[in-house]
Amino acid sequence: MKYNLLGNTGLKVSELCLGTMTFGGKGMWTAIGTLPQDEVNALVKASVEAGINFIDTANVYSEGLSEEMTGKAIRELGLNRDELVIATKVRGRMGAGPNQTGLTRKHILQQADESLKRLQIDYIDLYQIHGFDPVTPLEETLSALDSLVQSGKVRYIGCSNLAAWHIMKALGISERNHWSKFISLQAYYTIAGRDLEREIVPMLQDQKVGLMVWSPLAGGLLSGKYGRHETPEDARRANFDFPPINKDKAYDIIEVMREIATEKGVTVAQIALAWLLHQPAVSTVIIGAKKPEQLADNIKSTEVSLTAEELARLDLISKLPAEYPAWMIERQGADRR
Repeated sequence: MKYNLLGNTGLKVSELCLGTMTFGGKGMWTAIGTLPQDEVNALVKASVEAGINFIDTANVYSEGLSEEMTGKAIRELGLNRDELVIATKVRGRMGAGPNQTGLTRKHILQQADESLKRLQIDYIDLYQIHGFDPVTPLEETLSALDSLVQSGKVRYIGCSNLAAWHIMKALGISERNHWSKFISLQAYYTIAGRDLEREIVPMLQDQKVGLMVWSPLAGGLLSGKYGRHETPEDARRANFDFPPINKDKAYDIIEVMREIATEKGVTVAQIALAWLLHQPAVSTVIIGAKKPEQLADNIKSTEVSLTAEELARLDLISKLPAEYPAWMIERQGADRR
């Protein structure tokens, strides 16, 4: 297991991060996973033993149950909390009232305290806004997050599912007011969904913001179970077809990944994860699992090395079509490279 610096900090996180969306299962989250506590403990134990020091959860996962089970696993396994980097999120609806959602100062401060209680910890390493709130001014959100850092309840702040302009605006506001800045973005990124590379990846690299990848197997589509004529009935996408994806193109990519996987004696899922681990903008890849064998297979992706020729094959089949202004910037920049 390798450890990477998260954004422009000295904080080292494992190249794989354990996602907890499968923990518990409550409300809409039953489509993702319904793991009981003993199975949660087993996954956390196996992850830590493999060298994973990073765990990501959110207040909305199973309506708070995921956080509770994550905290309980840490305690019951006797893990050293200070050796772990624990991340959670705020933004989603946590009650019926009008102020039980969003990124207002009221909601953020209340939910931070609730997350600390559920996790049964004294501080959150990385507190992330889970998306954009079009109603609340960014100044209000960022001021509240900075207050949490100053109070010691939060060590670092991050964001998720934002556009490039959202992040740049936020970084500018924080810089101007001498507030804590976002150190990371948690975003969807796969070899079959490379939209992030148009605007966000160049911005992250320029601003030295870390990238945490969610759904690296595109909701299971890149797991190796699916193909142009293969759709397992018991897989997640049979009940929860998310995230959106161009399946025809994905199947073309899967065919090439399957060829490379066969040549190397590994699984298709390991190739999909290894491709991400070879991308310079990626700080960590979040993996979730329902079964120990799924987790073990994902962890083995850290041992897969892709050659320049293999990366070129994968890039050719998966690259984004040219889009303005990128093709004009490329053309005009030729004389300066």
